[in-house]
Amino acid sequence: MVYNKAVKLLSILGSTGSIGTQTLEVIQKYPNKFKVVGLTANSNIALLKKQIVQFKPKAVAMMDEKSANQLQKIVKIKVYSGLEGVIKVACLKETETVINSVVGSIGVEPTMAAIKAKKNIALANKETLVTAGDIVMKEVKKNKVVLMPIDSEHSAIFQCLNGENIKKVRRIIITASGGPFRNHTKRQMEKVQLKDALKHPTWSMGAKITIDSATFMNKGFEVIEAHHLYDMPYEKIDVVVHPQSIIHSLVEFEDRSVMAQLGNPNMKIPIQYALSCPDRLPTTIKILDLADITNLTFFKPNLELFPCLKYAIIAGKIGGTLPAVVNAANEIAVSYFLQDKIKFLDIAKTINKMMKSHKTIKNPTLKQVLKVDKEVKEETEKFIKSLNAN
Repeated sequence: MVYNKAVKLLSILGSTGSIGTQTLEVIQKYPNKFKVVGLTANSNIALLKKQIVQFKPKAVAMMDEKSANQLQKIVKIKVYSGLEGVIKVACLKETETVINSVVGSIGVEPTMAAIKAKKNIALANKETLVTAGDIVMKEVKKNKVVLMPIDSEHSAIFQCLNGENIKKVRRIIITASGGPFRNHTKRQMEKVQLKDALKHPTWSMGAKITIDSATFMNKGFEVIEAHHLYDMPYEKIDVVVHPQSIIHSLVEFEDRSVMAQLGNPNMKIPIQYALSCPDRLPTTIKILDLADITNLTFFKPNLELFPCLKYAIIAGKIGGTLPAVVNAANEIAVSYFLQDKIKFLDIAKTINKMMKSHKTIKNPTLKQVLKVDKEVKEETEKFIKSLNAN
């Protein structure tokens, strides 16, 4: 899983989001290492225009057709629109590596198209592997491309496994910050407000992933990702809460040696490594001074208080279309919570309801997975409206 080239030609999907903008900041520091040839955004015309002026891509795309038409009037390069447009940018002839940092299952099809076009993938879109992990990884192997994780946890695991025999791994240990409510009681959780859930104690991330961290769904998704990325059985994947977010994940081997990757919580570190691997580039990010760390603590996650982690693991073990169900229900529920239309605990309640009502399809095609994704999102909307009606 290594690729290296003097200048890497990149398309960035979701360039105006949290990961996308940080990726561009890394690229800006190393113009002799990276060149942007494609960018995509949802509807942020002003920021995408600035990125076009600065990075001079060959083409861009906007999911929102109206925004794409407005942008086309004020820039000279080609502006594509909709999902089809995002796929075109992902598959540009010049593109060698696609950074997928879009949010949601909308990221699945562009990733698949890019893989089939034999593009390397730097993946920050968790939903791609959660929704269609088996299908995606088969295409990765078939097309002999690299799929490099951008998640801090999976970047850590990748680095710990570098040069090691994966057959000698006893278990993978994924760390979790625990989010803002790790010390809450059930009664306190019932009173959680949106503004509280958006206050992550250690990481600066987009709104959706911040809520996923607060519910622990983010960690459940990472367990499913680890299963697919490293072909690791779920029984060998553990989660441990580590509030300081200094150790980003660990790997334990058969001889009981444990390797850990450490660093200050800053997403630019895994982003930069995903782009430069196997090379390591200098950075101005704050140095980790171990003498300044007074304590590193660890404890098991509370699955009763944070059932989303449990639901994701159950779905992963059952497989088929069930992980897509969990993802779709979560996506809709979180969007409603971000609009302050449901309570925090309603997110887990909604996911549980959708899981129980779904008849899992084993070994689905991509078409079936996408159909389930669409149908479950529609059913989730109906369920949430019934919740609000009561």
